[in-house]
Amino acid sequence: MSDVLSMWTVYDHPKDYPGEFVARRFEVDGKGSRPTDEVLASSSLHLLRAELLARGLTVINRMPGDDAKIVEVWL
Repeated sequence: MSDVLSMWTVYDHPKDYPGEFVARRFEVDGKGSRPTDEVLASSSLHLLRAELLARGLTVINRMPGDDAKIVEVWL
């Protein structure tokens, strides 16, 4: 069993993808979180969510203290 949690953070039109919604995969372990090179991008939030759902992931709503660009997180 892996000690690494895979987490996808969905962003609303970040600076590096100004025309799209973006999901970036992070790995979280006892040392903290770090981004991976995996990125999904779409002009449609609905289609991006459908892709994450198809991967068997579950959504967690954004927290009040999250950056304003964060839409949600998928585990």
